[in-house]
Amino acid sequence: MSEAAIIDARNVDYTLEIAGRPLHILRNVSLRVAPSEVVAIVGPSGSGKTSLLMLLAGLEKATGGTVLVKGSDLGAMNEDELARFRRHTLGIVFQSFHLIPSLTALDNVGLALEIAEPDLSMAEIREKAGAALAAVGLEGRLHHRPSALSGGEQQRVGLARASVANPPLLLADEPTGNLDQKTGAVVVDLMFDLARSHKTAVVLITHDPALAARADRVFTMMQGELTETPVAR
Repeated sequence: MSEAAIIDARNVDYTLEIAGRPLHILRNVSLRVAPSEVVAIVGPSGSGKTSLLMLLAGLEKATGGTVLVKGSDLGAMNEDELARFRRHTLGIVFQSFHLIPSLTALDNVGLALEIAEPDLSMAEIREKAGAALAAVGLEGRLHHRPSALSGGEQQRVGLARASVANPPLLLADEPTGNLDQKTGAVVVDLMFDLARSHKTAVVLITHDPALAARADRVFTMMQGELTETPVAR
C-alpha cells in the first residue's frame, strides 16, 4: 500500500450470524482512497453501504480481509486504540444529526474538539468551535440549542463538529437524507468546500445520483459487492 493512501481496504468480508445462519453483508470489497479525494458510494437500501462505513470508522470489525486507514490496521486494534484512532483521524456526518439536545451549537462542536484535542484550553476550544460554525454560516446561531435550529442548521452544526479538528478523513452517511433538496444542496456545497480547503478525504454515501456525480469517483454497492462506476463529466 502507498503510504499516501488514506484508505486501503482489501478483500473485505463482513458476515453476521442471524438465527444460527450466516448473513453475508459485504463480499470481497476493496477500496482505495487518496488524500483530498471525494468518493461517493451509491446503491439500494440494505446493499451494505452503511456497513462499509462502519468498518472504515472502526465501529465494526471485518470478518475477512484487511481495513487500513492512514496506515493503521483497524482489525488489529483494541477498543481503546480504536477510540484514539477515531479522535485523531476521522469525522462523521450522520443523516440524523445526533446533536446533544441540552448543549448549544457552540458546545456541541466544542465537545468534539475537546475530545480530539484534550490539551487545548477552554478559550482555545471555544474560539476554534466558533470559527468552525462561522465556516458553515452559523456565526449568528452559536448559543442556540438544537431544538431552536432548523434541520439544515442542525446538519451544518454536525458538519462543523465533524470537521473542527481538521481530520484527514470525513465519512458522511446520507448527510442530506433528512433535508429538502435546496437545503441539502447548501450542506453538500459546504461539505465539499470544507473538505477541499482542509485537504480532507471524503467517503460519502448517498441515494442522490446528482450528488454522487460531483465526487471524484463513484462506486456502486449491490448485494455486498462494490464496483467502480464510470461518471460522465
